Amino acid sequence: MHIEDGILPLTACAVYYAVTAVFVVPGIYEIKRKIKTNLAYKPFLAMIGVAVFVISAMHLPVPVTGSSSHPCGTPLAAIIIGPFATAVVSMIVLFFQAVFLGHGGITTIGANTVSMGIAGAFSGYAVWKFFRAFRFPLWLAAGMAGLVGDLVTYLTSAFELALSLHGNVPLVKQWMIFFMGYGPTQLPLAVAEAVFTAAVLQAMVSRRPDLLPGILTRTGA
Repeated sequence: MHIEDGILPLTACAVYYAVTAVFVVPGIYEIKRKIKTNLAYKPFLAMIGVAVFVISAMHLPVPVTGSSSHPCGTPLAAIIIGPFATAVVSMIVLFFQAVFLGHGGITTIGANTVSMGIAGAFSGYAVWKFFRAFRFPLWLAAGMAGLVGDLVTYLTSAFELALSLHGNVPLVKQWMIFFMGYGPTQLPLAVAEAVFTAAVLQAMVSRRPDLLPGILTRTGA
């Protein structure tokens, strides 16, 4: 998902930065509002950011796409802190990964945020809300959120690549070619992310329910 510098045209990079801003700006306002009402929210948010950084830094290069495969952590983050705050956290994480780890690029932070921090976070959160609305067990709802959010992240990243690089090849065909480039590494990683998301959220609810009052109030354990 970490698309490198030089892969996408600069015009496309600018568009993805603009799309990212649509989600990051309200996310920043949401974070500021919560910090004012809850002093513990800032260190908790930092902890989530570190978790997303570590999880998404465990990458496997995918030469065929000019990108990489890795778990995301954003579906779990979206469940815990909300999808808009997750978009903000993701953009910050991707910046530090590009600067200090060489994962992704500066020009592609917008595109990578759209795939991991927006598409992955919001799709995972939507799946979580859907399953909990029908009273499915917490671990199953969280696991499905992790699985879907992970796969949607890479479907989006593959679409970004195809949209800019398909040339004379039909867009949908090129999209699937790029996605299958991720497939051998990403499909097992998506299953692993499902298990991880379910296990972490279940453990947090069991051991530190005070950190998740909104989740327990809205959905019950």
